[in-house]
Amino acid sequence: MPHTSTKDTYRHYELLLGLEPPWEVTSISVDSANLKLSINVARRAGEPVMCPVCNKPCAVQDHREERSWRHLDTMQFETRIICRVPRSSCPEHGIKTIDTPWANDRSRFTLLFERFAIDVINASKSVTQAMSILKISWEQVWLIKEHAVERGIARRADEPLVHVGIDEKNFGKGHSYVSLLTDVDRGKVLEVVPDRTKEAADGLWRTVSKERRSSIKAVAMDMWDAFMTASKEAVPQAEIVHDKYHVASYLGRAVDEVRRKENRILVQAGNGVLKNTKYLWLANPDRWSADDRRSFRSMRVDELKVGRAWSIKEAFRHFWDYSYNGSAMTFFKNWFFWATHSKIKPIIAVARMLKRHLPGILAYIKHHITNAVTEGLNSKIQILKSNARGFRNFQHYRTAILFHCGKLSLYP
Repeated sequence: MPHTSTKDTYRHYELLLGLEPPWEVTSISVDSANLKLSINVARRAGEPVMCPVCNKPCAVQDHREERSWRHLDTMQFETRIICRVPRSSCPEHGIKTIDTPWANDRSRFTLLFERFAIDVINASKSVTQAMSILKISWEQVWLIKEHAVERGIARRADEPLVHVGIDEKNFGKGHSYVSLLTDVDRGKVLEVVPDRTKEAADGLWRTVSKERRSSIKAVAMDMWDAFMTASKEAVPQAEIVHDKYHVASYLGRAVDEVRRKENRILVQAGNGVLKNTKYLWLANPDRWSADDRRSFRSMRVDELKVGRAWSIKEAFRHFWDYSYNGSAMTFFKNWFFWATHSKIKPIIAVARMLKRHLPGILAYIKHHITNAVTEGLNSKIQILKSNARGFRNFQHYRTAILFHCGKLSLYP
C-alpha cells in the first residue's frame, strides 16, 4: 500500500475546503470517542493581507482569538474549522479582521454548511426536525434563517411592481394580527409588520422604494379603512381593488348568521332541519357531492329565510363575470334592490357596505386581480404556524414567513 504523508493529508483537506495559498491546513485532530474532527487553518506567515474594506494589500497587525466554524460532517464526524484570523493594518481604514474564504463575517458556520442547512430547514416540517438532522441548537437554526432572510432582502432586485396585495393574518391568541404586503404577480411575500393599523400599513409601504411604488397600478385588499387610507397616500396613482374572496366572505358570514338564528328558532319548535348544515350554505355548490345536493334539496330551501339569503349570496357570483363597467353596474343595481328589499338584516347590512365600496369592487373588472395569492400564502403560513406550535415572538414569525414565502435568494 502506498504511504500517505501528513503533508498529503493536509493537502487533501485543503482541496476539500477549497483553500488556496497562502491559506493552509496546519494540523488535524480527531476525537474518536465523541466523533469530532477539528481542522486547524492558518495564513502563511510573511504574506500580506487584504483590507476587507478597500481590498488593498497591507501588513498584518495581529491575530484575533481562536475561533471555530461548523463545517459539513466528514463521514459521521462533526467537523469544525479552527483559526486565529489575522487583522489587517490599513493606512486608510485602520485595523480590520480580514475575510476568510470559508465563511461570512459574523457567522459561526462555513458557507457550505449554511447552504446545506438552508436546504434542510426548507425541507423540514419544523425547526425541531431541522435541529435533529443538522445536530445544532434551536437558536442556531433561527440564526441561520435570520441571516438567510437578511441576505435575501439585501439582494432583492429592484424589480418593478405592478399588482400588489395587502392582507392581514392572525398572529397569536385573541385579536393579534400581522399585515402582509405581497407581489400578486410573482406570488411572494414582500414584507410583514405587526398589527393591522394604518401605521402598520404605512410601515409596509415604507419598505418599498418610491421608484417601485410609482409602477404599481392596482392594490388588492379587503374593505379595511386603515389599508385603504395608507395605500391612497403611498400609491395615489394605483386603483384599490376589493378582493372578490373577501366579498364572498362577508356574504357567507351574513348567510351563516341567518342560519344560526333561524336554526335556534326551529330547534325550539322541534324542527332540526338546519342542524349540521353550515358547510352546505358556505361551500361553493360546484364542489358539492351527490349527497350534499340531495341534502340541500330535501330542506325545501325556498321555505327557509336562510335559503333566500343563500340565493342572494350565490347570485352575486355572476357580478365577477362581467367585462364592462356599465353591465356590471346594471347588475349591481338590480342585485342591490333585491338584497335591500329582502327584509333579512345581515344581508341588507352587507349590501349597503358593498355599495359604499362599489368603486373598488368595480375595479376588479379592469384589473382582474385578487388576493388569492395572499390567501394561498396564508394557508402556507398557517402550516408553518401549526408545525411550529406557535411562535415565541413576532420577529421569528416574520423570519419564517419571509424564509418560506418570500422567494428570496437565501444562500450565502
